[in-house]
Amino acid sequence: MHIILLSLSYFLLSYLGLILVLFAFSNLGLPSLSFYARCLAAYACLVLCATYGVLVSLLLRLMGYHRLAQHLTARAFDLTMRLATGVSFRIISGEHHLSSRRPCVIIGNHQSELDVLLLGRIFPPYCSVTAKSSLKRVPFLGWFMALSGTVFIDRANSASARQAFAGAADEMLTHRQSVFIFPEGTRSYAQGPEMGAFKKGAFHLAVQAQVDVVSVVCANYWGVLAAQERRFRSGEIPVVVLEPISTKGLGVGDVDALCERVRGLMMDALREVGETKEGREAASKVRGGT
Repeated sequence: MHIILLSLSYFLLSYLGLILVLFAFSNLGLPSLSFYARCLAAYACLVLCATYGVLVSLLLRLMGYHRLAQHLTARAFDLTMRLATGVSFRIISGEHHLSSRRPCVIIGNHQSELDVLLLGRIFPPYCSVTAKSSLKRVPFLGWFMALSGTVFIDRANSASARQAFAGAADEMLTHRQSVFIFPEGTRSYAQGPEMGAFKKGAFHLAVQAQVDVVSVVCANYWGVLAAQERRFRSGEIPVVVLEPISTKGLGVGDVDALCERVRGLMMDALREVGETKEGREAASKVRGGT
């Protein structure tokens, strides 16, 4: 055991030292090294907070409050990432909509892996994510997600997906538990105010449960993170939360129109938030650029 702990200590110190060295050299005319430094720091934060989440989920499950685990873990990730990488998301309007209509289906535009940090900032109490079923097998993160009530979706099996969403609807109504979904289904890696086509699962779920749809719109942050260009810098990214849209009285036949309406409103908001000072800075390759 002593050897294991000693080896682990050496590994952690070496890992931290590598991050510090990369940051130091990035300030000496090698800015691309900050990309690798922040990637390593972000991964460390993810593992640390996932481990924290497993412990919190186990403790809260014993107390009957495990549905708070994702909220508490999200806030921990938001704090550690802000300190370790200098990146943060700031809600500039509509934050009260996230918890005023519980339960609800919360959706957001999906740009990159950094959206995990977006969830860290916006996740309200009594809310769970949906995730592809393969994430169950990921150490720490998968364990945390399974223990904290994540709705896993098998995208290759439509029957399994429908069953998961039906279970989510029951869970939402029974426990007043909101659900977060990225309706694009995959990351866009957009370089401007763009979104991919929406899948309809989130809207079927909202209609089935007869709950509101709350849209979270994050400004394009290609200037903060662009993996293709090895860019990952600090910055504050603006976010807006739109007015809830009711699904009362809607049926399956209304899902297409609901999806189109919500996407149109989100596209308008995406362009507007991109025109703010914070939005222009987040999208610009040069800090403070226009």
